[in-house]
Amino acid sequence: MSERAGLFEGTDGALRCRWCESTQIYRDYHDSEWGFPVTDDRRLFEKLCLEGFQAGLSWLTILNKREAFRLGFAQFEAERVARFGADDVARLLADAGIVRHRGKIESAINNAQRVLELREEFGSLAAYAWRFEPEAASRPKRITHEALRAMTTSAESIAMSKDLKKRGWSFVGPTTVYAFMQAMGLVNDHVEGCHARDKALKARAKLKLPR
Repeated sequence: MSERAGLFEGTDGALRCRWCESTQIYRDYHDSEWGFPVTDDRRLFEKLCLEGFQAGLSWLTILNKREAFRLGFAQFEAERVARFGADDVARLLADAGIVRHRGKIESAINNAQRVLELREEFGSLAAYAWRFEPEAASRPKRITHEALRAMTTSAESIAMSKDLKKRGWSFVGPTTVYAFMQAMGLVNDHVEGCHARDKALKARAKLKLPR
């Protein structure tokens, strides 16, 4: 298979993961967010919620609606979302800017309440989530297009999914959790040769893990 499998060359001459080729908003997200390590609780909670909303849809659909989601869900401040009630559910179901799915809306509110419980135990959502960062030895030696096609979950995403469900979370299956790990930098799944891969690796090397 070609060394460039899973990559495309942009008009700027940079090689990028092929999944972001379709639109500029996708490329910007790929270049500056996806795979870069995150320890901010608001962003981590937002991503877990939006991955839940993505179920059955494309991430591009959700990304295009992200600002509307942020407005509707109080910028994903868990303390505020945890207090949402029936009026807020009705408001969100009437909001054409987001995905209007009652089960997913109610799940986000429930999960916000669970975030507050995790903070009581671990200090932060970040401290909890980063406990599931894979050991380097468990990862493929090279992140190739073929390796990624075979890796939609991991032992760590399965473990985190199982633990979250035991704690009362919903819409957090192993595939959803693995996508969260990819986006938030717990794993670096930029394909070898992608210009953002080394940047993400350097960001991880500088990261101080939350405790």
